Amino acid sequence: MHWLTTFVPAVTALLWEPVLGDPTPKYNPLPPPREQARIQNAWTEERKAGIPALLKKHGVEAWVISQREYAEETVFWSLKPASTFSARRRTTCLFLAEPLAALSSSTSSPPEGSFASTQQPGCVVGWTSDVWATLKSQLEAANPATVAVDAHPEIAFASGLHAGEYRAMAAGLGGEWTSRMVVKPEIAVEFIATQPRSRLPRYRKIMETAWAMIARGFSAHAVVPGRTTTADLEWWFREEMLAHNFSTWFHPSVSVVDEALPWAAEMGTEVEAGAHEGAGGRVIQYGDMLHVDFGLTAMGLNTDTQHLGYVLRPGEKDVPQGLKDGLKKGNRLQDIVRRNIAVGRTGNEMLKASLGEMHAEGIQGRVYTHPIGDWGHSAGPLIGMTNMQDYVSASGELAAVRNMWFSVELLVEHYVPERNQTLWFALEEDVYWAGEEKGWQWVYGRQEEFRLIKTAETQGTMEEL
Repeated sequence: MHWLTTFVPAVTALLWEPVLGDPTPKYNPLPPPREQARIQNAWTEERKAGIPALLKKHGVEAWVISQREYAEETVFWSLKPASTFSARRRTTCLFLAEPLAALSSSTSSPPEGSFASTQQPGCVVGWTSDVWATLKSQLEAANPATVAVDAHPEIAFASGLHAGEYRAMAAGLGGEWTSRMVVKPEIAVEFIATQPRSRLPRYRKIMETAWAMIARGFSAHAVVPGRTTTADLEWWFREEMLAHNFSTWFHPSVSVVDEALPWAAEMGTEVEAGAHEGAGGRVIQYGDMLHVDFGLTAMGLNTDTQHLGYVLRPGEKDVPQGLKDGLKKGNRLQDIVRRNIAVGRTGNEMLKASLGEMHAEGIQGRVYTHPIGDWGHSAGPLIGMTNMQDYVSASGELAAVRNMWFSVELLVEHYVPERNQTLWFALEEDVYWAGEEKGWQWVYGRQEEFRLIKTAETQGTMEEL
């Protein structure tokens, strides 16, 4: 989303790497809430087990996360149990590169709803200064030389420690401990970005459901040419996801593609493609090329997909070749970007390499690829932004790590002879880390053919022919 989303079967799912998505994707129901929570908590424990190695990787001996109810750190949402909906009172957590077994036995049992680990000091929940006294005693027992806090000035995922909370912490712990505090944004970023392999099969099912909803939305089931508006279709998507117990992280965007760029790039600001159409949207007509930007949220996971559709005219059997060629050009840029995602490369390095190949092949386009997973626009390196095609500060200097996911988001411009017009073809598909040899692969597939909207009138005319 941008301007404007038993053992053998499990192994088989992990190794399956489709290129062209299933032409008939299906809806995959979510498990009951209790089972969802069990699955999500297992994912969380798997991630938390990697914290000591993460701290050692970045030369830090301890990591403190502190927040109050409704003023949570960003990373809190990747650490909490599934049945926890906010921090309780003041919740302060300590993680160590070298956990001390004595700490687990010397501290009292964690309150219900906290997420303490038997291998770590865990979290303290309270209202009074006793919170700081407990944290201080834990720090004294471990005696770390460095204590990471999430107070980076630019990177959201590593700047969750509120200013007021830091002042309270400093007053409660004293100068001896604040002098050891360091800001290492890579810790929070990589913790959020790194996805457990066990998440992938469920993520793929959610992605298939997103494809299925788009297929149903881009059909006569939801579109009546001359009557249905783009806004109608956007709200249809909202209702469809809710009807199947999904939510979203952004309002779906449906546009009729008939201009070169979907935003005012020269102004350096992003404008929704359909903003000029008014709140009711634009009436969809025969022969329209449609674009949708759509994402699902479920079980702490987020998808982001952009597909293209075409409303067949009466008597028309297929998409005009010029539109097909534009989609094919977009697929080529997808190949370029996906191949240039590499462990250890910064977002800006991947952007430069991708644009270099794009221009060498004579393609006009833009790349604005981002991490995805716990958040729609998740933690990790940004590979361009819509209005930043040379360099992205802060997040653009972060490097890709193993087991993170990206949403390959981009567009190409293509001249369509049938319309004597240059149009934009915006596409987006998510990729996952498939290992050292295979790199990043499509989670479910990628669109290589238009979604054809065959209305009753169109189908009747075609039958007569």
